[in-house]
Amino acid sequence: MSLFWRNFLLLSGLLLLSVLAWFQTFRTLEQEPRALQSAQALASLVNLTRAALIYTDPIARVALVKTLVDEENVRIAVRDEHDTYTPFEADSPGHRVAVALIDRLGPGTIVAREVNGFDGLWIGFAIEGEKYWLLADPSRLDAVRGRTWLAWLATALALSMVGAAAITRLINQPLQRLAQAAARVRDGDFDGARLDDTLPTREIAGVNRAFNRMAEQLARAEADRRLMLAGISHDLRTPLARLRLEIEMGVPDASTRARMADDVADVDTIIGQFLDYARERPAHLDATPIAAALERATAPYRQRDDVELRVRAPEGLHAMADATALQRVLTNLFENATRHGRSADGRVRIDIQVARRGEWIELEVRDHGPGTAPDALPRLTDPFYRAESARTTPGSGLGLAIVRRALERMGGECHIRNAPGGGLSVTLRLRPA
Repeated sequence: MSLFWRNFLLLSGLLLLSVLAWFQTFRTLEQEPRALQSAQALASLVNLTRAALIYTDPIARVALVKTLVDEENVRIAVRDEHDTYTPFEADSPGHRVAVALIDRLGPGTIVAREVNGFDGLWIGFAIEGEKYWLLADPSRLDAVRGRTWLAWLATALALSMVGAAAITRLINQPLQRLAQAAARVRDGDFDGARLDDTLPTREIAGVNRAFNRMAEQLARAEADRRLMLAGISHDLRTPLARLRLEIEMGVPDASTRARMADDVADVDTIIGQFLDYARERPAHLDATPIAAALERATAPYRQRDDVELRVRAPEGLHAMADATALQRVLTNLFENATRHGRSADGRVRIDIQVARRGEWIELEVRDHGPGTAPDALPRLTDPFYRAESARTTPGSGLGLAIVRRALERMGGECHIRNAPGGGLSVTLRLRPA
């Protein structure tokens, strides 16, 4: 789970619990005042009706009753001893109103939701021994309906989710920028890795300042290293060139001269591998045709009598790669195969196969040599590591390490295994263009 979703879920859960607690608290606190208010209004209506009936003569009483029906939607009926009624349920809003009404009007008051099969808000009271029913508008008991509560709750939750997403994104943005800047530093792009250290948030600004100082120091160290590598290359290869010239002119035996020249070439190759491994530059990824890259890399080996190449690379496959780095990778793989992958008859047979598999373009280079010990496979891409079978052959132990580092910088993968039937198989994975 990403940091964004973890923070978002935690904030959402907190806000959800807060909204539900607020909703329940508000609903509980809202019901009691509403019940008391309704009971007070109904008690006043009953008292006014009782007083009007007591002090109004029989002729005006008819007009009073009609006025109550028209103006207040209130009806008066005589209560009989045989009337049946149903009180409000204990957990209903009407029950709270009934308790408050009985408390205000006296213990003889009856509050019912149904009388003789007729629903309504029925209030039973007595006037000088005469018993009456007052039928009031039941809407006086209506609380906020469930749909209204649900709409409010859904709105509050939706706003909470939006707020949680905005807050989480605001928290994660500095971390995302830091991760992107670290990736640029890893690729050698020190100038593009600078972060804004003038932000108003003190902690984030402090982290950005520390990162910028680290990137500046790494940039200076990288510049010093490149300068040193350039000096090493010049200082070592110039004597090697003089030594080769002296061998050619001063050694009369042709076979000895050839062996010495080969040793000088091996030293020059090792120096080149050291420089290739130590020299890092930002990878420039472009759509690179795999077939064309293989054609260029295999050209020097096609003219050798001891090397047999079998290439299966369909045209039209393009991978996102740095063309120069890919050329160096393929050259190192072929050189590794020719040095350590000879068959029993002394020939080198290299199978190269390219195919599109899912989200990868896979390029497999396999030789038919003795392979290597299974426990040595994970270490073949370590710098300067050489398996026992390779210790008697020239080389620096950096060829496969350069391959792995170059693939990682291009966003690819490198997998090494012993091939079925013998030999070493190296599979390169690159993103398709």
